[in-house]
Amino acid sequence: MEIVDTSVANVALPHMQGSLNAGTDEITWVLTSYLVSNAIVLPMTGWLSRMFGRKRFLITCITLFTLSSLLCGAAPNLNSLIFFRVVQGAAGGALIPISQAIMMETFPPHQQGMAMAIFGVGAMFGPIIGPALGGWITDNLNWRWIFYINIPIGIIAVVMATFFIFDPSYLKRERTAIDYWGLTFLCLGLGALQIVLDLGQRDDWFNSPFIVTCSVVSAISLVALVVVELMHPHPVVNLRLFKNVSFSAGNTIMFFVGFCLYSSIMLIPLFLQTLMGYNATMAGMVLAPGGVATLVTMPFVGAAIQKYDGRKVVFGGLIIGATSMFIMQRFSLEAAYWDFVWPRVILGIGLAMIFVPLTTVTLATISKEEMGNATGIFNLLRNIGGSVGIAIAATMLARYSQFYQTTLAAHVTPYGLVTQKTISAMTQAAASRGLDPASAQNAALAMIYGTVRRQAAMLSYNRIFFIVGLAFLVIIPLLLLLKKPDRHAPPPPVH
Repeated sequence: MEIVDTSVANVALPHMQGSLNAGTDEITWVLTSYLVSNAIVLPMTGWLSRMFGRKRFLITCITLFTLSSLLCGAAPNLNSLIFFRVVQGAAGGALIPISQAIMMETFPPHQQGMAMAIFGVGAMFGPIIGPALGGWITDNLNWRWIFYINIPIGIIAVVMATFFIFDPSYLKRERTAIDYWGLTFLCLGLGALQIVLDLGQRDDWFNSPFIVTCSVVSAISLVALVVVELMHPHPVVNLRLFKNVSFSAGNTIMFFVGFCLYSSIMLIPLFLQTLMGYNATMAGMVLAPGGVATLVTMPFVGAAIQKYDGRKVVFGGLIIGATSMFIMQRFSLEAAYWDFVWPRVILGIGLAMIFVPLTTVTLATISKEEMGNATGIFNLLRNIGGSVGIAIAATMLARYSQFYQTTLAAHVTPYGLVTQKTISAMTQAAASRGLDPASAQNAALAMIYGTVRRQAAMLSYNRIFFIVGLAFLVIIPLLLLLKKPDRHAPPPPVH
């Protein structure tokens, strides 16, 4: 439910814009507000669980998420919708880390891999179903129903959490001094950072005073947060966990995996819709088989890491992920549907081999008391990596398109024989449709310019896919810093 809501609103933005009488710049805050509040709450999950009791906090978050979904659907104007999205993002931010902490604590070590694999099936189902579900609901019902569908699921989740989840004995509610400075710097630092990453490319990065201000606020706040949290006896975010080399390496790998995953998922549908003429549904049909491949592969990965070193499985996943990117960097404007599908399927298999064992190996060295903190930080770095990946990919796409267009245009001159023949043929074709000679020549030049732009954009996508593939390979040496997991055998049968 939570992961679906991070992507389900994307396809409905034009409908929201018309319904709420909002501008393009204003309506994007529906997405940004959710991501900002989500990022702020993620690392606070462990601290909030200790403050209020994990079961009580989980049920409160599910209830708030469901109630805010109802209010988002009923929002009469843009300001109220953005406010309720902030509440929804804050409530949703804690759901995934708490769920992972419960899974890691409930199951014995020899079953944790399979447990995380089954959990991963649910987590990967969200990005697959989200855009397609949002598009279908928006086209056939109303954009407000993308929020209303959370209500029955939320009610069921509250009932199940009430009856089946219990706080462990060692996780007692704490009444300690609240780390107000840590809270303040966390909210300012991560909130400003998320705004910079989401809006930077649109506002031309540091040519915008707003982006510069947010960047300065974020940098100062995050540095102050590190200082304050390392000194406080009961910090909001326990940064001392990074003294664990294996945990630090695992989080760094997850940051780069988030970078690669989210940037590629953003680039593929954009490429298909802007250059290949695919509609949103067809672009979704290209992405969907890769998600299905991930779902099918995850249980096998869960079984494999019960017997084999999880680091080797992650290594294989990174190699497969890089391979899929290098295949994508050979796309052309003449490619067919299946040419796009099978590299996406390969990427889906690679991601299944990365996420499950990396989560298990990274969190294996963390004590149960700190599991809530660790899962919150782990998920935060994945999300921040994704935001950085999307921001960098969007920026590179704009810059490389300009570069390649300039390069290609140098070869399309009025003095070139091929160019002269092409312009002549296109001019005659336009004139045969009834255009006067001047208009026919302008139409021919416009078509050539359009061809140059499309080819320049194609080269830009190819270059970025290659860079993402290299990013998969660059992080491989970090696997050596991960602690080799113990061979956890199941307990012997009791007769």
